[in-house]
Amino acid sequence: MAHNLRPFRSYDENDVLNVFTYSGGCESPSIVSTKGAFVKVVAPGFQPVAANNLGNPIESLGPVGASYNNVVSDRYGAVPKVTLATSGSAVLGITLLDIRELDENGEKLGFNPRKVAEMGVVISGQAVPVLTRGVVLYSGVSATAGQVAQIAFAGNGELVASTTLLAGATKVGTFLGTSVNGIVPLKIEL
Repeated sequence: MAHNLRPFRSYDENDVLNVFTYSGGCESPSIVSTKGAFVKVVAPGFQPVAANNLGNPIESLGPVGASYNNVVSDRYGAVPKVTLATSGSAVLGITLLDIRELDENGEKLGFNPRKVAEMGVVISGQAVPVLTRGVVLYSGVSATAGQVAQIAFAGNGELVASTTLLAGATKVGTFLGTSVNGIVPLKIEL
């Protein structure tokens, strides 16, 4: 079952990082990544801007749509990136929004910011909110209260439940209840 977050969430906004964009493979043409994916930082990560060096906090992502002569329609995105966490990696947190390129009708969301806001998603290249600590309802795992939430497989950013930490796994939290239809409360402790 794919990872996903449910509506119940309890966290402090100070535990949400809004500086990283998602860098990863596409699950489908319209969804780049779903909310509830555990992510890690991609090198070089977030570089603070020094007083004497303005740096470059954004990068060109290429044209928004088709490319035409004598027309400039570049798209820009954040430089610091995250990707799906793997077992043994330093997990940064869990994504709170879907990252999408297209809406349900196959239209590019880059041309319709109002629709992006209505859908509660971010477009690839934009900063995706990453939660580092709090309580969420997580779906896609079978668990019981007190089990360790851990990333134990390579490259999928999803959780595994176990009473002990598996070899090579990365602990991300604790399950606070027993799953019902694959949905369980999760306390994220990163």
